[in-house]
Amino acid sequence: MIKTAGSGAAISLTPMQMSGDINLSDPNLISLYFHVPFCKKKCDYCHFYVIPDKEPFKVDFMEGLKLEWDRWKDELFDKKVGSIYFGGGTPSLLGPKKISEILSWVRSLEWMSEEIEITLEANPEDINFDLMKQYASVGINRLSIGVQSLDDSLLSTLSRQHNAKRSIDAINCVRDAGIENISIDLMYDIPHQTLEGWEKTLDVAIKLPVTHLSLYNLVFEKHTVFYKQRSALQSFLPSETESAKMYMMAVEKCQEGDFLQYEISAFEKPGFFSQHNVGYWKGRPFLGFGPSAFSYWKGKRFRNVANLNRYLRKLRDGESPVDYEEELIGENKQRELLAINLRVIEGVDLKEFQSRHGELDPETHHVLQSLTSQGLLEIKDQRVKLTQQGILFYDTVASEVI
Repeated sequence: MIKTAGSGAAISLTPMQMSGDINLSDPNLISLYFHVPFCKKKCDYCHFYVIPDKEPFKVDFMEGLKLEWDRWKDELFDKKVGSIYFGGGTPSLLGPKKISEILSWVRSLEWMSEEIEITLEANPEDINFDLMKQYASVGINRLSIGVQSLDDSLLSTLSRQHNAKRSIDAINCVRDAGIENISIDLMYDIPHQTLEGWEKTLDVAIKLPVTHLSLYNLVFEKHTVFYKQRSALQSFLPSETESAKMYMMAVEKCQEGDFLQYEISAFEKPGFFSQHNVGYWKGRPFLGFGPSAFSYWKGKRFRNVANLNRYLRKLRDGESPVDYEEELIGENKQRELLAINLRVIEGVDLKEFQSRHGELDPETHHVLQSLTSQGLLEIKDQRVKLTQQGILFYDTVASEVI
């Protein structure tokens, strides 16, 4: 999240360039997410549910996943699947054969576009040409690579298992294997990180054969090694001013590299925005499969139990693996959806939004007008969107709207 203002550099407000035969605003469109929890080593900052990369665990995982799929498949049969995302964990460790098996379940549904975006996450150290060729052959057409930094000293700080050269080699390898839609993650607000070092990472990154770049500022999440060490690490973090400058520098560098900013922290080469993530930001229904996976379905948010053994046991017993559920209704649901929609740079068409989610209440209209008078939003022709200042203070905007 962007927390503070920095330089006065201009931010691109270019709308997303739609492509393919998928209408992202289709109310019947859904997305599917598969949480693959295997990792060779859990990074010190990671708060996701992960388990060791062991074959017996994979056998149990696939059994549970198939049982969970069978619970949902009848309800999914006539849905339109707009995107599939394999996240984790390190999903590439599952192997092409098992990924192909999962995709065969989805392909048995009534409607699945040939243009569907199918994303697989991978770490640089696990990528090789033969493996990527196999993944391309089973249907993976987008790879998301956890680069995080192109500074070897910071990669060590983050306890990553690769260096900068390995990341660059991996990106080229993926492209050579025939997967041309490549996204990379980059992190800022890392202990010991400097503006100069960040600039060097960006200068290299925008010249790589990638189509998409996602920015993440490091957060000390509970139940991580970094959270336990936060007192010792705090003094080495970039200041709020430096953090904002890092963000603005990234925006400027991406513009120089012909990347369009289409969401607060996401940049695309024209036509290569993340269809899956846009679904999240637009409030598209999605189902998550696997231990700890989240879903948003029929107005409810729910999460599977974050434990492979309990997940499998519940499914074997014919029970739901969900251990958390909440339903937002009325004005609360509207406001949260509106706040999430505002992350997208092109903004929100209020007429379309209200036709799908109901009329906004007078208080919400008042909040929007107030944020407009503060220079954080602009409203023109029934479209509301973040201003340049509003992008930097999105947390403020979201909290006011919600």
